[in-house]
Amino acid sequence: MIIVITPEKVVQNETELINELFQEGLDLLHIRKPFINSKEMKDFIQKIDLKFHHQLVLHSHYDLAKNFTISRLHFREIDRQNELYKSFLDKTISTSVHDIETFNELNEDWEYSFISPVFPSISKKGYGENSTILNDIKRRTHSNVKLIALGGINEKNINEVFESEVSGVALLGAIWESNKPLNVFKKCRKNVLS
Repeated sequence: MIIVITPEKVVQNETELINELFQEGLDLLHIRKPFINSKEMKDFIQKIDLKFHHQLVLHSHYDLAKNFTISRLHFREIDRQNELYKSFLDKTISTSVHDIETFNELNEDWEYSFISPVFPSISKKGYGENSTILNDIKRRTHSNVKLIALGGINEKNINEVFESEVSGVALLGAIWESNKPLNVFKKCRKNVLS
């Protein structure tokens, strides 16, 4: 499984690129836009082809899910700890962790969890420089929640990540920091499928 996470700020031609990513086989798109209001989020979602709405995951403005065919919601670590997800158990929910011990403690309410940073981050300079997560994944004891690797993953190291028994990867910087994001996605997908 390959997931793409949107950049926090809206970028030029973003929704057009998102539609192209889906046409090229993108599994899920996480919409992470913490600085936009509900109307802006609604407008953003409406620019994504309706046939892909069931593959969208909201990080905020959860109330909009009912306006669209969106059944997937993502909760930050703090929101999970504060149990804000409890009223959304009728949806498919995901979360984020930063160490394998926390991942191993997740209950079965979660379809998957991001674990990060696997490699030094592409979009957050200096973040993840001394990460041991790729090695720590060997201590995974939880098989009922899918494990999605995030952080510094690109077309050059994606196969190394999949060799570590993860369920999938999430791409952010590799896509949005690139001059040719669609080509990067295609290379990542080709490497995984080959």
